[in-house]
This record gives sequence, C-alpha cells and structure tokens, in this order.
Amino acid sequence: GPSHVSGSRRRRRRRTMLCFATDKTRRLPVRIIEVSPRDGLQHEAIFVPTARKIDLINALSHSGVTEIEAGSFVSPTAIPQLADSDEVFRAIDRQPGVTYSALVPNERGLERARAAAVQKIAVFTAASNSFTRHNIKATVQESLVRFTPVIHGAKRDGMLVRGYISTALWCPYEGRIAPKLTVDVMRRLLDLGVDDISLGDTIGRASPADIRGLLDAVMPHIEPTRLSLHVHDTYGMAVANVLTAWEDYAITAFDCSAGGLGGCPYAPGASGNVATEDVVFALKASGATVAVDEELIVDCARQLSAVIGHPLHSRLSQISRPRIGQPALKV
Repeated sequence: GPSHVSGSRRRRRRRTMLCFATDKTRRLPVRIIEVSPRDGLQHEAIFVPTARKIDLINALSHSGVTEIEAGSFVSPTAIPQLADSDEVFRAIDRQPGVTYSALVPNERGLERARAAAVQKIAVFTAASNSFTRHNIKATVQESLVRFTPVIHGAKRDGMLVRGYISTALWCPYEGRIAPKLTVDVMRRLLDLGVDDISLGDTIGRASPADIRGLLDAVMPHIEPTRLSLHVHDTYGMAVANVLTAWEDYAITAFDCSAGGLGGCPYAPGASGNVATEDVVFALKASGATVAVDEELIVDCARQLSAVIGHPLHSRLSQISRPRIGQPALKV
C-alpha cells in the first residue's frame, strides 16, 4: 500500500543522506561566515559610523568565525550604509585565518575591491527570474552574463569568488522553487569558476523537508565543503534547517549574522538572518565542533543594538546568565 511505498522511499533517502554525512565529514569543524557587517547593516535606517563598523569587524575577527563579509562595493547611492566600504577595508585589523570578503556587482566594484586589498568577492544571483528582476533589474541569465567578467577578473587577480543563489527554495513572487532551477544556476556558476556557493532561503519559508529536497538535488553536483547555507528565520525554522543540513548532509558552512541583524528589502516578509549565536549554540549542543565563542558574538550584537537604535531578536542575547549554557545562580 501507499504507506509501504513512502516507507521504502524514506529508507532510500536515508541511505542517500548517509552517503553524504560520512563519519569523516561529520567530524569536520563547522565554519561560520559572519555577514552582519554587510548583509546585516546594509538596510538599517540609521547610518552606522565608519569607526563603529571597524570596531564590529575587529571584534568579530576574534570570535572564531572563519569569514567576515565586511562590506559591499555597490553604488553608494544604491546602498548608502555601505558607501564607506573602501575606508572600512583599509582600516580593519585583519587576523590570520580569517577571510574578509565583499559583495561586488560589477567591474567598477571589482576595481574598488582590488584597491582595498579584498581577498574574496561575492557575486549575486537567484533561482527566480521574478526575484532578480525586482532586486537587480535583470533576469537570472542576464545577471550571469553581467558578472562573468567580474568573476574572471577576480580569479585573474588571485581572489576567491563566492556565488550567492537567493530564493533557492522559495520566492516571494513565484512561491516554491523547483530544486532543478537552483541546481541549474549553481552548475553555471561553478562552470564560470566560482569557488563556493551559498544557497539562500531568502524569505525564511523553507522547512527541514524543503532543505532535504534541495540538498538531495544539489549534492551530487558539488563537494559539501564548497557549499554553505544562508537561512532566514522568518517562520522560526532557521536553526532546524541548519541542523538538518549539518546532520543529514554534512554541510559545514553557514552564513549567519550577529544578533540576527538584517534581512532582504527586496523580499517581502523576510525578517532577519539567522543569529550567529543561536546557530553556534545549537550546533555545539548537537555535537558539532565549532570554534566560535557565542558569548563574544552576543556582546557584538548588544553593542550593535545600541548603535542602530532597536533591539535584536536572537534567543541567546535575551538570556541574562553569567555564562550561557549554565544555570543562572540562585540568590
């Protein structure tokens, strides 16, 4: 009967997932890509002074994250908050073992990134034409053509390149996105020479079942170490989605934002990125090796909150304990 069919399908899928999540890869440390200085701040109404951005990045550099998205070389009129990215990159105190990356949309942005000694750039597209039209005024195909010279120029200069694929699971305009569409865009980015891929749940609508459906389609085409997940917490499923990707598919890189700061202004209903400290706590509690100090991230988030003038909504930042994870002292 139908239950027997669904049971055997579940067993097959479990075997597939276990192929990805081998013991060896499960022991790889988790890498956190901290995006609060760019994706977190970019649409804050209050301009964050350059010196505070530099302080934030310098503090994050000592938290154990492996990569910090420190700015964006888009037109200053498009995103005034990040108009000072050149200055920020020149002033930060770069730590060994931490990669400092920036979003670069075009060749003019690449020139600025090169002048600021950026080590890694990120280019941006999506799996949904409606989303790219609203966001970057181009179809997916046009976006790939537009940044092909950017990728080639960056590689020629010895920079690493990351490819963002937004709306990898759900789109605010088109609804559910077929995994095949995301796989097609990813394969084209890899063919262009992109080093790693970030799959974005831009409106935070995905469930663990959606994550499994996407990764079942994606994983045969890419090594797990070249993939990261960028989830939003709009529907409260972000941490569950991270744990699903780590446990079942050995994904070990996640884009997170201190305090859960940021979202996407071109994605109606998208609230914040998933909070770095909440992801780190959940992964450690599940047995993952994560070098990030979640309490230091909480400190960064609280300082950010004071600058931007509104509270942040991470779970851990609301726990007042001497040490997170220990019971509060009884008085």
